[in-house]
Amino acid sequence: VMVAMGRPNGRRGSYKQWQENNNAPQVVFEILSPGNTEAEMTRKLEFYQSYGVEEYYLFNPETQTLKGWVRQNEVLTAILSINGWNSPRLGIRFELTDLGLEIYHPDGKRFLTSIELAQQAERAQQQVERAQQQAEQAQQRAERLARQLRDLGIDPEG
Repeated sequence: VMVAMGRPNGRRGSYKQWQENNNAPQVVFEILSPGNTEAEMTRKLEFYQSYGVEEYYLFNPETQTLKGWVRQNEVLTAILSINGWNSPRLGIRFELTDLGLEIYHPDGKRFLTSIELAQQAERAQQQVERAQQQAEQAQQRAERLARQLRDLGIDPEG
């Protein structure tokens, strides 16, 4: 994931800096996959270093480790103590806990995991469905009451 401020939003198959007004992404997040080699990741770090990336983060989901580098004096320098680190550009905080990597918004609220987001969306959908059922039931009751009033010779509209 790359954060490139000052560029239009949108999904890109790859970020081509020369097509983005030569605007380097300011922050890059990478998640290691089993096929990544140490040499490959070193080349990526060097690439981001040479093209002006301000912050680079590398997460290993197998070991639940996070490494980070921040630009200081034109050089990406390793962040020695990443636990509790605040991104200078984004203001987000990284915490390594027994549950794994947790990331917090600048206001202190934890980013939800994809599972938590899916559960939240499911609960919201269930609430919508319940509200629709209640509205339908209320409509049916109103129609029944209107019929009963008409049967008694009373105009329910007037």
